[in-house]
Amino acid sequence: MTEEQKTGTEESFISHLIELRSRVMKAAAGVLFIGAILLVWPGPAAIYDFLAQPMLASLPAGAKMIATGVITPFLVPLKVTLLAAFIVALPWVLYQIWAFVAPGLYAHEKKLVVPLVVSSSLLFVAGVAFCYFLVFGRVFGFINSFAPQSISVAPDIENYLDFVMTMCLAFGITFEVPVAVVVLVRMGVVSVEKLKQIRSYVIVGAFVIAAIVTPPDIASQFFLAVPLIVLYEVGLWVAPLFVRVTQKPEEAAD
Repeated sequence: MTEEQKTGTEESFISHLIELRSRVMKAAAGVLFIGAILLVWPGPAAIYDFLAQPMLASLPAGAKMIATGVITPFLVPLKVTLLAAFIVALPWVLYQIWAFVAPGLYAHEKKLVVPLVVSSSLLFVAGVAFCYFLVFGRVFGFINSFAPQSISVAPDIENYLDFVMTMCLAFGITFEVPVAVVVLVRMGVVSVEKLKQIRSYVIVGAFVIAAIVTPPDIASQFFLAVPLIVLYEVGLWVAPLFVRVTQKPEEAAD
């Protein structure tokens, strides 16, 4: 490699780093902007109260959650607000990721950007909503049903937040399975036929993942494993459609 080629490679690498920094800063600015709005309305306390409803509904009447740290009542609602801001700003964050990747794509491949950004955002939010509205109530009811009468159940708000974030992230990522299948097929990493052949392994893996991530009750595991399997099948059905839509002109002619 000549000196000029080395210089050009270094300049290209530096320009990519500058572009990456710019995209990261724009994504972070979008999250912080939404976070600032949520701090004003409805406010961190209201957001945390909404997040705590599934747990409070499973506790005895009049029972409340507790905060064991001195600044925990301030930090935990603030963390929840930032988490909510990230979810709301997710389309903007995903757009910045795809915008960083887009210059290296062909014109026909850039057709994927908008559908994938929209579908990724909707699927992640759907996974979080599915977890909050359908799974949490059953999970917390199951856990609290094992508490002896001699114990007063009063969950710590920080531990509760850690558990909720883990569960929401697990379900949000699970609902991204169709997008992952589409991207892998379109990039030529694996074919739809191969993915169909490993279907049985995916089913077993779904239940293994559900057993690791969710609490030890069968219903919660099914709530995670079954959507993962169904969404995998959806990805297998959608992937060929995306491949046809984003084909090169010469590929389409062939």
